[in-house]
Amino acid sequence: MQGQIDLQELKRLVTNNEIDTVLVVFPDMYGRLVGKRVVARFFLEENEIHACEYLLACDVEMDPVPGYKFTSWAKGYGDFRPVPDFNTLRVASWLEKTALVLCDVHEEENDDLVPYAPRSILRKQIASAKERGFTAMGASELELYVFADSFDDVAKKHFVNLEPIGRVIEDYHILQGTKEEFLIGAIRRHLERSGIPVESSKGEWGPGQQEIGLRYAELLEMADRHTIYKHAAKEIAWQSGHAITFMAKWDERYAGSSCHIHMSLWSDDNQSLFAGETPMFRHFLGGWMAHIRELFPFYAPYPSSYKRYVAGSFAPTGIAWSHDNRTAGFRIVGHGPSLRIECRTAGADANPYLAFAATLAAGLDGIANEIEPPPAFEGDVYSAANLPQVPHSLPEAIRELEKSAFAREAFGDDVIEHYLHFFRTEQRKFDAAVTDWERRRYFEQA
Repeated sequence: MQGQIDLQELKRLVTNNEIDTVLVVFPDMYGRLVGKRVVARFFLEENEIHACEYLLACDVEMDPVPGYKFTSWAKGYGDFRPVPDFNTLRVASWLEKTALVLCDVHEEENDDLVPYAPRSILRKQIASAKERGFTAMGASELELYVFADSFDDVAKKHFVNLEPIGRVIEDYHILQGTKEEFLIGAIRRHLERSGIPVESSKGEWGPGQQEIGLRYAELLEMADRHTIYKHAAKEIAWQSGHAITFMAKWDERYAGSSCHIHMSLWSDDNQSLFAGETPMFRHFLGGWMAHIRELFPFYAPYPSSYKRYVAGSFAPTGIAWSHDNRTAGFRIVGHGPSLRIECRTAGADANPYLAFAATLAAGLDGIANEIEPPPAFEGDVYSAANLPQVPHSLPEAIRELEKSAFAREAFGDDVIEHYLHFFRTEQRKFDAAVTDWERRRYFEQA
């Protein structure tokens, strides 16, 4: 029993009592999977579910947030319809007798996609690329930290004094990787068994930090793989009695966790349109670079996301491109058909559907308007003067998105206002909190 399946195979597995539950899920604004566990026999009879609209208008703690135009207490928080995309049906091998299917979110009374749903937003940009004869291919390198503590222990410690499972920076270290293989290996194997091809895993530039690299794919499939990977990794860690985090910066002492995004365009006859650094390659890069500041909340959505952008940390601070240069925010890698743009900006906390949609929209605009990138940068971007910089905080990034005519044209005013409210809510709730750092610093001394 392995990998992606179709409805006929699901029927066989249900008949043989190998599957009895189907996770019918969709990504929320945080990129988390939400939905229902449906009895498999009932799913085969009736696979459409209903869910409350507030799932696209609440915060991470499921607090219904006022101020969204889409839905509210005044509108009664009605239903929408998550409709299974059967191309995503697969065995969830890390759970007993369970399959999983991802959904597109539709309006309750018609077949229109709910425009605020992350999968809808990415689908719109993919459709725009298809209209021009382009297929977008991508991959995301996603990093995480592993802890000696369990999730329950982390909560009992009030999320302070946590113990990473490693004691040393373990970048490419096989010995330390072996100590973590009981968990990282389990994640790799379960992903493979669940139809998510894995290329490799390696230690990263922090104690207990690992990266698991997935095989590249068409952009919607890649976002789905990324999201299932994050979800599965958390559940497998919980099963093993350990905690993991995909926070972009969980501790100021250690390297942040990134989501490096690799992107290229291909023709309908499966030819790379970037090979040889074509004008299309240059213009896609030029558009991506030109628009990155105004789209930055889609790459770094939370106040803590901005703690990652530190010089000399392998996270970018200057907006520049270069060939195989890890100090640059845009790094050109590969040769021939594998030539692609790697953007090192997004953190591991980014919602991949939104980050990929922002990337594709910016690149397509670059092609449409023949936006040329600046000259390739040589040397250390961290020490360079006069380069544009990534935003230093979420409020700065919000201001850039607020005034972006391009973002409103690409995504629509309603979608941009919806997500501006989302980002402002994250900042507002952070601003209202008194942190343990503040108590340590000011409790006695102020």
